[in-house]
Amino acid sequence: QVQLMESGGGLVQPGGSLRLSCVASGSVFNKNSMGWYRQAPGKQRGLVAAIGSCGSANVAESAKGRFTISSRNAPNTVYTYLQRSNLKAEDTAVYFCHAVLIAYDRRVYDYDCWGQGTQVPLSS
Repeated sequence: QVQLMESGGGLVQPGGSLRLSCVASGSVFNKNSMGWYRQAPGKQRGLVAAIGSCGSANVAESAKGRFTISSRNAPNTVYTYLQRSNLKAEDTAVYFCHAVLIAYDRRVYDYDCWGQGTQVPLSS
């Protein structure tokens, strides 16, 4: 059994910082990839950042220089974090964690976990 949980959204002032966390637990051997997508009202969802099993990261142009993705493994658990700095109004969206996980029985699990959303007002 594999579970995925996402946390860390909320309201933040322009220029502020927030960290998102995504935790995969259970019979997790490793991740193939974990990362975040986001969807703003009236817009299509898009990739924010993702990290592969070897540590290589793919970060959207709009997030480069402001968002950093990192990951670490523990027994039966994979933690992935998205540190977001200098947040802007255009970062307002619902963020969700997407994970492709490899279990000890070699099954591959493809999960999405929606967060509470991040809201950045136009001005502080």
